[in-house]
Amino acid sequence: MKRKDFLRGLGLVGIGSFAIPILNACSKDDDSESTSTDTDTDSGTANDTGSNSGSTDCSVTSSETAGPFPTITPSSLVKSDIIMDRTGVAFKINITIQNTKASCAALKDAIVDIWHCDKDGYYSEYGGTSMQSVNYTSSHFLRGRQTTDENGLVTFTSIFPGWYTGRATHIHVHIYNSSGTSLLVTQIAFPEGSGSAVALVNASTANGYTKGLSGYTYNASDNVFSDSVANELAEVTGSVSEGFVLKHTIKVAA
Repeated sequence: MKRKDFLRGLGLVGIGSFAIPILNACSKDDDSESTSTDTDTDSGTANDTGSNSGSTDCSVTSSETAGPFPTITPSSLVKSDIIMDRTGVAFKINITIQNTKASCAALKDAIVDIWHCDKDGYYSEYGGTSMQSVNYTSSHFLRGRQTTDENGLVTFTSIFPGWYTGRATHIHVHIYNSSGTSLLVTQIAFPEGSGSAVALVNASTANGYTKGLSGYTYNASDNVFSDSVANELAEVTGSVSEGFVLKHTIKVAA
């Protein structure tokens, strides 16, 4: 893998006593930090949504690399509820897969793996290194695999992701065809701004999101999303009290 390609990919709870992860070894994750000064408070309702799910464009979604924390044995994590012992704001993830080689018709029987960090910015299956100080090498939270139905849909139950230095809020996705051949590795970006789920959740200290947005890297400055956020941006609706729902369409050449 070329160094340039690897660097593109760098880049949801119950461990509030730890500091945010140290990811100094990942220059892609650490290179950019936003200077935005958004100070949204929790009004309980998200009114900003993405536009991806309404797009009529039939081109393959932007590709990203899986690193630095991909699922080690994804075939062992076939499940839709990926919370395990994590705590945080309730979050439902709905991902639709479409085939650009069939005029963006729904792709049935595609295998979809997802993974994301917890509310404190930590990933399971890794840790105890300079990339992530807290050791979760024996844990498998916030990772799962599902197969698309006749509508190309997979659904996961999770908690809203936190964030860590150098990256905007995001979810990793790896899509395979029914035979297990890799079709696309990508990431999902979240809408930002006043009233967005990102702002509301990170103001929700009662749910353990204690960092706020001080030092947060926004999509426009995130080195993964800054050049391709339009087709990686999800729609997110809901509230802190009732939970949020993410809706996103990913297009692959199958």
